[in-house]
Amino acid sequence: MISGMPAIRANGLEIGYDLLGAGPPLVMLHGSGSTGRADFAAQLPGFSKAFLAYLPDARGHGRTRWDVADGFTSALLVDDVLAFVNALGIETFHLLGFSMGAMTALQVASRQPDRIRTLVIIGITTQREPRASVVRRTLDPARIERDDPRWATDLARLHDPVQGEGAWRRLMPAIAQDVADQPLLTPREIHRIDAPALVVVGDRDPVVPVDHAWGLQRQLGDARLLVVPNSGHDVAAKRPGILNEALAGFYRATESVAAQRAERTGGTAA
Repeated sequence: MISGMPAIRANGLEIGYDLLGAGPPLVMLHGSGSTGRADFAAQLPGFSKAFLAYLPDARGHGRTRWDVADGFTSALLVDDVLAFVNALGIETFHLLGFSMGAMTALQVASRQPDRIRTLVIIGITTQREPRASVVRRTLDPARIERDDPRWATDLARLHDPVQGEGAWRRLMPAIAQDVADQPLLTPREIHRIDAPALVVVGDRDPVVPVDHAWGLQRQLGDARLLVVPNSGHDVAAKRPGILNEALAGFYRATESVAAQRAERTGGTAA
């Protein structure tokens, strides 16, 4: 079993990432202001037995140094992920994203659908609202320091060592501005995604109304919908039992199709 915290040069960045497990490649994209190890802590023990999991830090996050004053957009995040897998020589891969990472995953899958073995989307809507309004309020640094000092401490711990002291106070508004400005995926772009997919939403998620998740599932070519009861936005951390069981079932049910997709593009099932 592989385990480590390497870095690789891709798209003009030194992208820090975690690597653990053994098996077919799974790229896991974290949410805003976080890292993969933080967001998916409850999933990694199980995933590392079935996949070789890659958890890259998005630009401006964790170990991937980037000054958001030089730009922070969803398009850059997509370019980073594609450059990351290219630099590693990964032709096809399973892809999972949460929140900001789920939007990145959707755009990666839309841009290069043949490379995706399976797609898991957790906590995202392709509509502007209420996402933009909730994110603008939630990611306000003054509000975080006033109302959620523990989160402020976590943000400093995750990002200050590489990004510089207080860099998270610039990162969070940059993310919120991108959510307000980023081009929305069109139905035609979403229809391009033909890999087996699982759309996950908490039934009390303030960012993603359940009907938005249902609408996304309907637009994807081969998708299932999981509505997690008594859950807000952070399904992976707060309701891991339900999510982990659903993910295990999803990957079992799509194993043969995923292998066929890998072989079709000249890759291998492993």
